[in-house]
Amino acid sequence: QVQLVESGGGLVQAGGSLELSCAASASRSAFSINAMAWYRQAPGKQRELVATITSDGSTNYADSVKDRFTISRDNPKNTVYLQMNSLKPDDTAVYYCNAAGTAISAGRPFRFNSWGQGTQVTVSS
Repeated sequence: QVQLVESGGGLVQAGGSLELSCAASASRSAFSINAMAWYRQAPGKQRELVATITSDGSTNYADSVKDRFTISRDNPKNTVYLQMNSLKPDDTAVYYCNAAGTAISAGRPFRFNSWGQGTQVTVSS
């Protein structure tokens, strides 16, 4: 399986910035990641898509974060980033990394869709 490990969450004042990162790894499989994404889930709300990025660098953002957040990826490092600027209290949530692609284990190919454990982002007013 492909594991995702996130880092970079924390507490920040409104108007501040944070950068999240998410690294993918697999101990027994070779893998190739197609799309990577960040989701978030605030207390009492459904998980929502924040931003996506494809293997060729095409990006898409939720309207609520456009012009404030930037998603990027380092393909050789299998890592995706989310630079968050001008943070608002409404951005407070647990942020989850997602990656989808294909992998090979014991000579057998399979598709994967993996999630990170989540990292808390809290924006104080």
